Amino acid sequence: MEFEGTVYKIMPVTKGTSARGEWQRQDVVFEMNEGSFTRKICVTFFNKPDDVARLKEGAAYNVSVNIESREYNGRWYTDIRAWRIQPKQQEPAAAPMPDMPPIVEEPTYASTPAQEVDDLPF
Repeated sequence: MEFEGTVYKIMPVTKGTSARGEWQRQDVVFEMNEGSFTRKICVTFFNKPDDVARLKEGAAYNVSVNIESREYNGRWYTDIRAWRIQPKQQEPAAAPMPDMPPIVEEPTYASTPAQEVDDLPF
């Protein structure tokens, strides 16, 4: 799943050690604008400290995530894990017109009255 959001808050790093070795996770809260209201989504970056280091609060990004729920002791927990993040592409500015020579208007001669030309057939 992908969404576009603005970084609202970067949470502190959590580190630990498991049977597989050391791990690091960091949560980032994104704000999504949906019409007249906003939603906040907390996304987890697991073992991706370089990705989080590039984020700036207030900047917009396109975020790709995996959403997964799991059960533990009869309760369900949902994880939203980021697997790709890209800065939002700005709208391209309007392309400038190619260089064109200025338009020259035909001179008008107000000092001499214009004569009507009859170009109709007889």
